Amino acid sequence: MEHKEGMENMDVKENDRKHYRGIEKQTDNPFLNLYHIDALGRDGTPFHYYFASRNDEDNIKHKTHSLRPEGMAVYAVTEDGQHLVLVRQYRYPMDDYLYELPAGLIEPGETASEAACREMIEETGWKLEVYEGGEPAFRRGFFLAQGLTDESGSMIFGTVTEQVGQQMENTEDIQVILADRQEAFRILREERVSMRCGLMLMQFLKAEKEAPFAFLYL
Repeated sequence: MEHKEGMENMDVKENDRKHYRGIEKQTDNPFLNLYHIDALGRDGTPFHYYFASRNDEDNIKHKTHSLRPEGMAVYAVTEDGQHLVLVRQYRYPMDDYLYELPAGLIEPGETASEAACREMIEETGWKLEVYEGGEPAFRRGFFLAQGLTDESGSMIFGTVTEQVGQQMENTEDIQVILADRQEAFRILREERVSMRCGLMLMQFLKAEKEAPFAFLYL
C-alpha cells in the first residue's frame, strides 16, 4: 500500500503542468498593487489573470512561495470568558459596516503577537494578554482570499485585561463590540460579517466559558 501511494504521489508531481508564461506589475501604489499573470489553461490556451499584493515586486508570494503573514487577527475574550471582542468597521469596498475581529498589519520588526497587542489598543482600547498555549500550527499564516490576493494572515488568541482608550487613526471608523453568546448568534444570523470573524464566532458559541481556548489543543 505504501509503495502504491508513493507511486501515485510521484505521478502527480510528474504531471504538474506549466501554469503561466510571465508576470508583470501593473501599478505603482504605496500600499497595494495589481499584478498581471500571462496564464495558461489546462490545454495551453493563454488567458489573463490578475491579483493584488501588499508585497513589493521581489517578495510577492508568486515568487517566494512563503507563508509569512502580512497581518493578523485577534480572538480575544474577556477574563470571565463571557464576551468576545469584536469591531464593527466601515469598509469602503462594500460602502457599509462589517463585523470583524480586531486585526491589522504586522509592521517590520514586529512579531504577530506584538502587532496584536498594538492593534488591540489602537482599534479597541483594550490591553491584550496573549495566550501562548495549544497547537502552534493554528497560529501560522493562512491565505485570506486566494483568488484575489497573495495575502496571508495569522490568528492570535488572548484575554483583554484593561481598558486604556481607543487610539484609532483618522482614516478608521470603528465601533467596539463586546458580544456575549446571544449577541454572537444574532450577528451571525443578521449582520454583515467577515469570513474570519464568522468562523471564530461559531467557535465562540461552542467554547466553554471556563476554558475559552480549549479548542487550541488537539
